[in-house]
Amino acid sequence: MSDEQANHGDASGTEAAAEPAVAAAPAAEQEATPDTAQAAEPEAAGEPETAGEPGAAQAPAPREAHDAAPESAPGSGNATGSATADRVSDASTGAEPARGTVAAPPRPTPGPPPAPRAPLPGPPPGGRPRPVPPPRPPVAPAADLSPAEAAAAEPTPVAAAPATPGIAVAEASADPARWGRVDDEGHVFLVTSDGEREVGSWQAGEPVEGLAHFARRFDDLRTEAELLTARLAAGGGDPKAALHSATAMRDSLPEASVVGDVAALSAHLEQLVTLAEEQVGAARSARSAQREAAVARKEALAVEAEALASEATQWKQAGDRFKAILDEWRTIKGIDRRTDEALWKRYSRSREAFNRRRGSHFADLDRQRSTAKARKEELAAEAEQLVGSTDWGPTAARYRELMAEWKAAGRAQKDADDGLWQRFRSAQDQFFSRRTQVFDERDAEFGANADAKRALLAEAEKIDTDDADGARAALRDIQERWEAVGKVPRDDIRPLESALRAVEERVRDAVDRQWRRTDPEAEARVAQFRDRVAQFESQAAKAEAAGDAKRARQAREQADQWREWLKTAEESVNQR
Repeated sequence: MSDEQANHGDASGTEAAAEPAVAAAPAAEQEATPDTAQAAEPEAAGEPETAGEPGAAQAPAPREAHDAAPESAPGSGNATGSATADRVSDASTGAEPARGTVAAPPRPTPGPPPAPRAPLPGPPPGGRPRPVPPPRPPVAPAADLSPAEAAAAEPTPVAAAPATPGIAVAEASADPARWGRVDDEGHVFLVTSDGEREVGSWQAGEPVEGLAHFARRFDDLRTEAELLTARLAAGGGDPKAALHSATAMRDSLPEASVVGDVAALSAHLEQLVTLAEEQVGAARSARSAQREAAVARKEALAVEAEALASEATQWKQAGDRFKAILDEWRTIKGIDRRTDEALWKRYSRSREAFNRRRGSHFADLDRQRSTAKARKEELAAEAEQLVGSTDWGPTAARYRELMAEWKAAGRAQKDADDGLWQRFRSAQDQFFSRRTQVFDERDAEFGANADAKRALLAEAEKIDTDDADGARAALRDIQERWEAVGKVPRDDIRPLESALRAVEERVRDAVDRQWRRTDPEAEARVAQFRDRVAQFESQAAKAEAAGDAKRARQAREQADQWREWLKTAEESVNQR
């Protein structure tokens, strides 16, 4: 075997191993997000040998022949730098797809290669060209739109991801010769505006097949970048993982063994990294805001628990509230362990303090109830002892005292308190029932006395008050006979006594009027009051003339006071 054949075999083995790895990553991305990938590139559905490559439908016929060739040939070409491309593909697997493009600025198209090349072979037998879809219109950047608004702005009903800032990257498979060349020795070169760079060699077949192979590798990277962009725009997946994948692709692209518009893809990856960094920052801010809200809510719950622990006296309601706080506490997530433990300690201490205070309260209440029970047993026993007493007045007063002491004793346990109350109330009822019976019998005997007092009252109401002295003497006689009659029934005591007091008031008023009419000092008192008023008014006038406002005010106030007294004295004299 010649050295060239050995190199050819080694290269073909390396290339055959690298090819499935490159194609597998986009396929995995499509399986993860079938709706996004299929909606973005429906023309890729008919390429089972290059699943996940959105640009497969635009590949020329030689690519179809090449797709089948690696399966049958022992070696398919030397892929220098294939490990780098495989690392790019592997690093992107599982990253977040996106597809958003804008029109790229014109770039210089590479000129013809410096070395002449053999004519490219035509399509192999059985190969047929595939229709190339029209270019998609550029999508305006959606940096200021939400994903939902950007999706609603799409002119087509295809379920595509919202547009994101990006650079239009052409599919290299559509025209591999535009982006690279293969020399006579099989070396594959990437042609850029900065010059050429060798990306590998191809010894397994026609040069066009090698160029198409490296173009497909570029399309694999392009597809991965578009999937990441679409996924970031849709807001799905982990922005941090997408940033890692996009950064790895960007950093490895300068050494990647691919043929295509590397400059446009590099610019797209730069913007993709920027977008991923923004979403990582936004996610970090959202987590921070969520954490702050969670901390604030738990802080409020802890403060409420502390207030309940120190102030609550409605034990049942406060206990239920502590349970509700605990239930809500368990639903609040997203707080770092240290802060969460500190807040939990505050709540836990508050709950323990509340439980201690509640336990102490009920322990004191039990002691108070025990004391109240003992005291009420004593009161009930004394009430039962007084049942048979016939000393009606003092005993009734003692029962009233026992009732006041009963209320002051407090409450015992409900069952014990109810039983003791029945004993106390029964003894009290028995005593007052006996007293009522005795008083009723006595009232029947006092009925005649009431009639006698009514007769005296009728006589008293006829007293002539014009003769004050005669009225006073007549009233005194009636009062003496009133007392001699004796007791009357209880129901008649108040009406009879009230009527007699009214007669007494009428006679007293008549005596007072007579005294005022015959009082020689009344006129002298009126004259004295009048002189005092004149005296103080004169003092006020002198003080005003002297400029002493304070003395003038005091003299005037005293004059007003004496004037009131003068008015009263004059009215008294005039009413005689």
